Amino acid sequence: MVILRSHLTHFRARLKSLGWVMAALLCSFAVPQPVLACSLALVVAVDVSASISEVEYDLQQRGIAEALQHRDVVKATEAVGGIWLYGFEWSGRYQQNTLLDWQFLSDEASIRSAAGEILDNTRDSREFMTALGHALSHASSVLANAPQRCERNVVDVSADGINNEGYDPHVAYVSGNFSDITVNALVIRKEDRTYRYFENKVIRGPGAFVQAMNSYENYTEAMVRKLVREILGLGFADSRETGRIRKIP
Repeated sequence: MVILRSHLTHFRARLKSLGWVMAALLCSFAVPQPVLACSLALVVAVDVSASISEVEYDLQQRGIAEALQHRDVVKATEAVGGIWLYGFEWSGRYQQNTLLDWQFLSDEASIRSAAGEILDNTRDSREFMTALGHALSHASSVLANAPQRCERNVVDVSADGINNEGYDPHVAYVSGNFSDITVNALVIRKEDRTYRYFENKVIRGPGAFVQAMNSYENYTEAMVRKLVREILGLGFADSRETGRIRKIP
């Protein structure tokens, strides 16, 4: 009888221990697992200040839409498993208007839809100056509210002139949170000083670069090169390790 009681006590102890193990396993299944980060959250910030003519605006708008749908950009987007994209137009201190709200682009169909929305947009303002610092601050706020946490956060800013209203990009960088943001630039060379300004005072972060062009007629081609670099993260890892910034003539 004593032996039987000893066996029963030991059996109950093992059952209790097994119960704790089962409970722990059930809890582990119940806890949501962290979602894997997306590859890229990209904000395209497009200059529509007074220096941009109506013809140039149309070339710029069509250039963005056509570049997104270019086969190289589509392939790059599919290769990384998709990207989050947001676009806005900017000019004066308080003129930042959404061109495309956050959309996840993963294939040709989703990219075509985003490009269509961009083409449907109409210019909101024509008479304001170039408040680049304010545009960068707005881009930072947009990225802070991205739908998903991504491995890389990039602002793709385009312009044909330097800041001439409000605070400079430096102020935006020291007053805002740009610690994990790369700022690249697409520069239209109306003046030689514009390229140097963006090279020295605007681009920043791992893998940052300036993509230049001489005319709005070349917008699509330049945008394709820029998007492929940004989507694939070319030069990102190397520059993060060495601190180098890429400049592309």
